[in-house]
Amino acid sequence: MDHSPAISRALSEVGPRLKRLRTERGVTLAALSEATGISKSTLSRLESGRRRPSLELLLPIAQAHQVPLDELVGAPEVGDPRVRMTPRRANGQVVVPLTRQPGPLQTFKSVLPASRKTPELCTHEGYEWLYVLSGRLRLVLADHDLVLGPGEAAEFDTRLPHWFGTTGEGPVEMLSIFGRQGERMHVRARPRARAASGD
Repeated sequence: MDHSPAISRALSEVGPRLKRLRTERGVTLAALSEATGISKSTLSRLESGRRRPSLELLLPIAQAHQVPLDELVGAPEVGDPRVRMTPRRANGQVVVPLTRQPGPLQTFKSVLPASRKTPELCTHEGYEWLYVLSGRLRLVLADHDLVLGPGEAAEFDTRLPHWFGTTGEGPVEMLSIFGRQGERMHVRARPRARAASGD
């Protein structure tokens, strides 16, 4: 099939754009292959221009990087500098993925409605860290039943029976970092103990 020069040029720029996006985010071909189900050799040929881009290949890559498809194919800029994040509904809450690349740790902002107040404990592989932005979060974790306010955080192994929701007084906004394979955050710097006052 013959393409116009503009279309051919746009298609030829897809490979280098894919490679730049992946390397800027520090994602390996192996990690992207695992996230998309596309073989490493196909991804490599796509990036080098030896494989023509198709929707079947580009859609899973855009989903893995959490970018709009037009960012991969070089659609003209519309002049809007905002990062486009797509909220989705899951288990009665609104979830906005904040992590823009595949990897072991994923970050989300969630809004829990006030109606999410009846505990339904679950267990699964992973490790989770929660931080309350606003509202009062109820966290049921094994034998513990806690209420966290704005600025408070909790971390736990999700193999323990757990549930989080609201106290019923109003919605809760929170951030969460989740590692599917039980990965934990690595804290590189901790505050030093304060010197005694009056020195």
